Amino acid sequence: MPATPDRSAARRYAPEIILLCGCLAGLITFGPRSAIGLFQIPMSTEFGWSREVFSFAIALQNLLWGIGQPFAGAFADRYGTVRALTIGAVLYAAGQALMAYATTPSMMTIGAGVLIGFGLAGCSFNLVLAAFGKLLPEKWRGLAFGAGTAAGSLGQFLFPPIGSILIERIGWQETSLIFAATLLLVVPLSITLATRGTGGAGAAAGAGPQQTIPQAIGEALRHPSYVLLVIGFFTCGFQLAFITAHMPAYLKDVGLPAWVGGWTLAVIGLANAVGSLTSGWLSGRMPRRWILSGIYLGRAVVVVVFIMLPPSPATAIGFGVAMGLLWLSTIPPTSSLVMTMFGTRYLAMIYGFAFVSHQLGGFLGVLLGGILYESTGSYIVVWWLSAALGIASALINIPIKEVPVARPAEATA
Repeated sequence: MPATPDRSAARRYAPEIILLCGCLAGLITFGPRSAIGLFQIPMSTEFGWSREVFSFAIALQNLLWGIGQPFAGAFADRYGTVRALTIGAVLYAAGQALMAYATTPSMMTIGAGVLIGFGLAGCSFNLVLAAFGKLLPEKWRGLAFGAGTAAGSLGQFLFPPIGSILIERIGWQETSLIFAATLLLVVPLSITLATRGTGGAGAAAGAGPQQTIPQAIGEALRHPSYVLLVIGFFTCGFQLAFITAHMPAYLKDVGLPAWVGGWTLAVIGLANAVGSLTSGWLSGRMPRRWILSGIYLGRAVVVVVFIMLPPSPATAIGFGVAMGLLWLSTIPPTSSLVMTMFGTRYLAMIYGFAFVSHQLGGFLGVLLGGILYESTGSYIVVWWLSAALGIASALINIPIKEVPVARPAEATA
């Protein structure tokens, strides 16, 4: 049996530093994106746009984020996380800045849709989690996946209320520019996440066989449990993107003040920090397919209860807390399952393909929200569809087998 190389040789920083900087990067990149819904009403009012204009741009953002994720993951696996995060952060900041100057639907689509979408693919917490999987000792991984996801949640807690206050006091254009400048902090933070060479021949046991990228992709797409995981992930994107983009507008439509929307998104982020850490902890202690099934079923119940209750600040904040506990808690078990099935060598890329499904769901969730609102004057159909998809994904995840993919002996020689 060949000796296991020392992973510490590839790691220049202490695990605590890697974890801290990765979490800060995740917080910064997820924050502005989670506050995007706050811009819908002021932009639509100022320029006389229908909600379909804003919805299309954000739907495209989600779609391109998903399409770009496996390519960004493959780039990070081959050339390192630092380069991927740097390029992504610059694109993201450029899109956020262009959004501040958008006066036409096409400018809005290019800035908030195309640039931010591809930017998120290159600098979102998904790449941070993949770097954690490669750089941190095995005993750190479950907690690190939860902490990285929770950091994104903390960004969601901080940015919406801050954004709401800034929009009210200095305007939405200036707020967007402040968010753009903040995103550039990701560049120095990424230095501690250098992973080039950690997934290649010198990788530790469990990193995976010596495969080409097409071979790794083909192996994943032929794996039944991976396919089920990917299909179920569609619902996660649908629910999260719809709520992020349309929740402030929905709450204003039912007669609640603007601050309720900002704080609902904020408490989702705060509760999600708890949910993500708990999910990461549980992922090392119980079957992850049951965690995922429980999360999706729980979301369906929360949505149904929320839309059946009379609207009020209390029910909105209560929904935020309940949904927040289940918000990104799918990420630690999903990431962990991908690593269990295929190892860490192409973790960023293979997880990226799963994320395509997530973002296809996000694309449809945001787009249908805008289209159905304009045609019916209500979001109720999308709420019920969100609940139905939650039940479907709860069932889809049950048959998943949590074992490494079976490979011919020569594949790992």
